[in-house]
Amino acid sequence: MHTLTHLKLPLVAAPMFLISNPKLVIECCKAGIAGTFPALNQRTTEGFEAWVTEIQTELEKFEQETGIKPAPFGVNLIVHPTNERLMADIQVIIKHRVPLVITSLGAVSQVVDAVHSYGGIVYHDVIKKRHAEKAAEAGVDGLILVCAGAGGHAGLLNPMAFVGEIRTFFDKTVLLSGCISRGGDIAAALAMGADLAYAGTVFINTREAAASAEYQEMICESEAKDIVYTAAISGVHANFLLKSLQKNGITEEQWSRAAKIDFGKELDAAQAEAKAWKTVWSAGQGVGTLKNVLPVSDLIRKMSEDYRAAVLKLDQSLA
Repeated sequence: MHTLTHLKLPLVAAPMFLISNPKLVIECCKAGIAGTFPALNQRTTEGFEAWVTEIQTELEKFEQETGIKPAPFGVNLIVHPTNERLMADIQVIIKHRVPLVITSLGAVSQVVDAVHSYGGIVYHDVIKKRHAEKAAEAGVDGLILVCAGAGGHAGLLNPMAFVGEIRTFFDKTVLLSGCISRGGDIAAALAMGADLAYAGTVFINTREAAASAEYQEMICESEAKDIVYTAAISGVHANFLLKSLQKNGITEEQWSRAAKIDFGKELDAAQAEAKAWKTVWSAGQGVGTLKNVLPVSDLIRKMSEDYRAAVLKLDQSLA
């Protein structure tokens, strides 16, 4: 059983680089799913703290006005030696008692302990069993299994195989990521053994997301076959929209190259990464079901209806 509370739907909106902002997070939490954002979407720790304060203030106001407890929000931290802001950002997280912390590029017990010190929970994203084992040893509360077809920095494993393998040694919360765009996908994730679903691409095409109209239109026009898995953009394999690569003059010969990860100095790396992801747009293979742009509230309402219908269908199949 997962450790998040007040969820109306077993779903976490993934923290998306340059896309997730306070508005998106707030509306997700109001709608009953966990909204998250990367700390590095703000260029300074001061700006990061301002976002955390804005989210907390708006969610407290929502609860006071409606009597409804919103879902918890979360922050993504890059736990890597090149992230010079890590310690300062952790102090903000502790100060504001951020309910959920999602760690990437390193599972460190000291970070886990810091979040646990005030009662927060830590989920860590992984694409391989070895990474999952290390994260489990660090004491994380949950593992996010980033499977084939996921947007952003995705893995290559089949979700059924990955969930089953992780469940042989990990009995805490498991989140499944990769092509989650419909309520039925969430039901399928739980049927496979996950506790929560984890979705990103579907939230790019919401009115609250910090994505351009052109980006959203390109998603609407794309299918699963239009997603390219390449390390050519930033040195780490990720999924990108074919039309976006072509628009930037990136050829198949270029995106087929094997590139070695090179973080360099964090400031330079962050700026280079931001420049690349601003012009070359990422998405997962679930784009084939996304044909319009909706407010978060409408999207979650539709996903909830589809989820309930899928669960009912599974129940009826046992009769």
